[in-house]
Amino acid sequence: MREEENKRSSQDSSVKRFFKKRWVFPAIYIASAAIILTGVLWFQGSDNATDKYDYESSDLTGKKNDTPALEVNSALENLKMPVSDPMDAVVKMEFYDFNASEEKQEAALVFYNNTYVPHTGVDFTSKDGETFDVTAALSGTVTRVEEDATLGNVIEIEHDKGIVTQYQSVKDVKVEVGDKVKQSQVIAMAGQSLFDEESGTHVHFEIRKDGVAVNPTKFFNKPVSELQEEPAADENTEDKKNPKQQMIEDPASDESTPSKEETPSDDEKAPSDDESSESTEKSNS
Repeated sequence: MREEENKRSSQDSSVKRFFKKRWVFPAIYIASAAIILTGVLWFQGSDNATDKYDYESSDLTGKKNDTPALEVNSALENLKMPVSDPMDAVVKMEFYDFNASEEKQEAALVFYNNTYVPHTGVDFTSKDGETFDVTAALSGTVTRVEEDATLGNVIEIEHDKGIVTQYQSVKDVKVEVGDKVKQSQVIAMAGQSLFDEESGTHVHFEIRKDGVAVNPTKFFNKPVSELQEEPAADENTEDKKNPKQQMIEDPASDESTPSKEETPSDDEKAPSDDESSESTEKSNS
């Protein structure tokens, strides 16, 4: 009996000594927490959990979702200059603003085919006059890629709410119709055009809202929402939508010069000898 009591007392004392150690209880807590967390994760990952809440396939990560993702980032973008290095860019010709001073309006006129035409965009060149990367000012979808000997090739990118950006005088085009482009993506290289030959190697950049050209310099580094809120153009500006294209398709005639029917000839101005003699005889009689 005494031996059994001695054994029990020794076991109790060893257990007490074990639990008196500082690391015992923290180790027990950590092990318990690990067991509980493992059980929770196992339950959530089991088929019973998904069956219980009846999730749809579109609600679960990793499942195929046929719903197209919305381009929410494009609505948060700030309009950028269509160049890869804005610090090296130089504005060669500005937008023709009908509300600007006469001096600025004269500087924004393009002389082509013996006619002055308002400049409907902004021309960018590099400081060294060499070619450079032309980049997308906003994310969007390419809707037009056209070779044009006069305008120097054209790229159009469509955005939300009737906004279209246009890039002229480009070469080495790197996109096709239907391509989805991201902002600042290289789409071409700067080139030249017959229409704006004085600008040299450049890119002609335009912004159109509902088909009407707007001044790009008003919206650079500003949220695209400001451009989307731009008021619609007046009906009287319909003939100002694309004066370049209008001039190329229908060359302007000199309306200030009277036509042959309106201009009196020398014969009409001076009376003939017969008419003068008849008038003399009538006066004598």
